[in-house]
Amino acid sequence: MTTRRKLLGAAGATAIAALCATQAFADNVTLKMHQFLPAQANVPKLILDVWADNVEASSGGEITIDRYPSMQLGGKPPELMDQAMDGVADIVWTVVGYTPGRFPSTEVFELPFMMTNARATSHAYWEMFEKHMKDTEFKDVKILGTWVHGPGLIHTADPVETPDDLQGMKIRGGGRSVNSLLTQLGATPVGMPVPAIPEGLSKGVIDGTTIPWEVTTALKVPELVENHTEFTGKALYTLTFVLAMNKEKYESLSDAQKQAIDENSGLEFSVFAGGVQEDSDAPAREFALDNGNNVITLNADQTAEWRELAQPVYDKWLADMAEKGIDGQALLEEASYLIEKYTPEYVK
Repeated sequence: MTTRRKLLGAAGATAIAALCATQAFADNVTLKMHQFLPAQANVPKLILDVWADNVEASSGGEITIDRYPSMQLGGKPPELMDQAMDGVADIVWTVVGYTPGRFPSTEVFELPFMMTNARATSHAYWEMFEKHMKDTEFKDVKILGTWVHGPGLIHTADPVETPDDLQGMKIRGGGRSVNSLLTQLGATPVGMPVPAIPEGLSKGVIDGTTIPWEVTTALKVPELVENHTEFTGKALYTLTFVLAMNKEKYESLSDAQKQAIDENSGLEFSVFAGGVQEDSDAPAREFALDNGNNVITLNADQTAEWRELAQPVYDKWLADMAEKGIDGQALLEEASYLIEKYTPEYVK
């Protein structure tokens, strides 16, 4: 009897140990993070990897984040948000404007001559996301960060100093608002994801592109075109980004794992991300100058001419918002107020 009890006890202990091991294994989770840029580009290297490393550390090793750059999980950049919703990827970083009109409230930050700097605008974006977008336009995903890049500018084969210089040019635009602006200025906007820009320029499919300085080096833009047009004061445009997570995957995590993600996401992370992108503008600009390229900086009076011509873009956007039942004017006033409020906090 004693021997039998010992055997049963040993068997029971083995079963409990196996159960505990299984439970411990089940507590660890691997998340797939998908995005469209090469791994060595600034956003993956300086923002996404930093975020993922911090989450892994905060989780005490319970969370592993596998990184998939350059659309390695398949699909095209405009499909990233659906991949997050459908669970093809657990986490995605994407340009909101890759799906025009789907998340309309974000477009208020992309309107011409709206942004001052990326940190202030990203701060305003997160605040308005929580207030207006979290439970409406983005209700089907868990948003981890919202930010914008630094000032957008124009990079062209031929120099552009006045709106007339854009007449007839085919220019890649990154979002609905900037495409509307390009049309208003007499150019032909060409929709194309960022990774396609080098081929588009080298083959003459486009005469130029609108992107911030930060991404030009990775795309070899200064080697493909010689002219870059900057503006004084508020930026010509910016684009909105989100870091989004599959909602069911997030809800399946333990409280501790959720905390590891939450404490590395949100407002502070959004401001950090926007700031890192803008801080990467200066070295890229310097690279273009060292390459012998022509950087045209329009003064305040010259910029004012462009701003005046951009008014119809606002009018069209407000009309589009009204059709969707959204008070665009209220969003515009709130975004403008918040950007102006936070700008002094982030001016270096």
